[in-house]
Amino acid sequence: MHPALFYFPGERLSLSELCAARLDGHLVEVGDAYMPADTVEGPSARATAVVGFIPEGTAAMGPTAAWIHGAGDGPPTTHHVQRAVPRRVRVPHLPRRRFHDIPLAADDGQLIGPVLVTTPVRTLCDLARLSPTHPSFTRWARALAALDPSLATAARVSLSDRGRVPGKRHGLALLSELGAAATTR
Repeated sequence: MHPALFYFPGERLSLSELCAARLDGHLVEVGDAYMPADTVEGPSARATAVVGFIPEGTAAMGPTAAWIHGAGDGPPTTHHVQRAVPRRVRVPHLPRRRFHDIPLAADDGQLIGPVLVTTPVRTLCDLARLSPTHPSFTRWARALAALDPSLATAARVSLSDRGRVPGKRHGLALLSELGAAATTR
């Protein structure tokens, strides 16, 4: 999606002007941004809407990546990003952004619009294994797995092939549950 179709509060129009255009039916909200009402809200539009939360050298992960891939009705309240380069990066603190300093393998990321995002399989693996420490991740994992019935099985295989990672046992159990639920639909 072309960035000219997106309006961020304070750039070209003020927040009050954007809200008025939304009320008039000219714009719709996508995350923290606005876009023309007659454009399609797809992964590229969702990725463009969160570009301000994803600094250079990082990738959207967890619930942010799940939302970009199409899970959920609205964006997460806190955006999760992880390091996507081998060197350490300095990520300024934002109240609505959580940085995970874990390097992302090159084949676990994909470029969607202007943002590097973890692949659906990697996203589901991360959501499943990190759900004990982030309870909302279970809801995001269920929503992402519901988009594609084969995704939970692929994520389970991917996670079981990885070495020792925190939350692997819990993640595999949740992915098994999600895979079984997908086969009964």
